[in-house]
Amino acid sequence: MKDYFDLSGRVAVVTGCSTGLGVQMARALANQGCSIVCLARRREKVEENAAMLEQTYGVQAMGVVCDVTNTESVDAAVEAVLARFGRIDILINNAGTGAVAPAEEITDEQFAGELNVDLFGTFKMARAVAGKAMIPAGYGRIINIASMYGLVGNKIAPASPYHAAKGGVVNLTRALAAEWGDKGICVNAICPGYFETPLTKETLDSEFFQNYARTMIPMARYGREGELDSAAIFLSSPASTYVNGVILPVDGGYTCM
Repeated sequence: MKDYFDLSGRVAVVTGCSTGLGVQMARALANQGCSIVCLARRREKVEENAAMLEQTYGVQAMGVVCDVTNTESVDAAVEAVLARFGRIDILINNAGTGAVAPAEEITDEQFAGELNVDLFGTFKMARAVAGKAMIPAGYGRIINIASMYGLVGNKIAPASPYHAAKGGVVNLTRALAAEWGDKGICVNAICPGYFETPLTKETLDSEFFQNYARTMIPMARYGREGELDSAAIFLSSPASTYVNGVILPVDGGYTCM
């Protein structure tokens, strides 16, 4: 019997892998036998998460400190991964931030900071991993974590820099997919909707948001832990050989209306 989603022998780099969705996706890939590199700025978190993945799933894992806004830090992180594993098969660009304020009050620094992390950081990681590992190998899976807010506006939380950055990630995904597709690299994006994380749970469980969800989300609820896993596994796997340049919302139907 063929296991379409077996990732044994593969190496995945997950950015923003300190808490939340990054850790959830790292767990999902480790569950399929993938070696995991946890990248984030906080050493204690990436090392703690790497140890947890090794102990729980019996895979190889390492934590690497990396600031995706710093080109030297990105290049050094990629070199460290290659020194340990000799390959990078999968990159999940999950590192991000979010400035929430009315557009007329957003500062230049807030807007630039958002673009620097969410958009430029995504590009820097993709550039380094593709150039140093995937293009030479003739194989790769790059998954950019955009957002449903990269596809539409919203009326609940003004966040114009976030919308702009994630919209940029969506079309950057298409551009890289077109450029690298004939090099064996598939570049796709996942656009999550509202998902429960330690940072969002209190807001999502509020009466205000629950009422909003019943009106605005066809499934009338936010995403639960684990409901992003299958999308990340599929796009990471050899089974997605001919899937390239896809923008996949996982949002309970929010963007279908």
